[in-house]
Amino acid sequence: MRRAEIRTTHDSPERVARAVRPDNTDEMATRVEGDAVVTTVERDSTGGLQATVDDYVVNIRVAAQLADQHTQSNHE
Repeated sequence: MRRAEIRTTHDSPERVARAVRPDNTDEMATRVEGDAVVTTVERDSTGGLQATVDDYVVNIRVAAQLADQHTQSNHE
């Protein structure tokens, strides 16, 4: 089994985590630790792990951008 843990920090970590959780597969778990979103991915192969992590990175970027836009619009 191959495993990766991705940790990213955000101003609104709960919002970002809620946005990415629906895309998680059975081999993924997302949690919030302070200002960080932490996602653990386990896959049987290195190639599968890489593909899942690549997809997740795209999803977390979009979620973070949307959370930032929401936060900014609430402050204007």
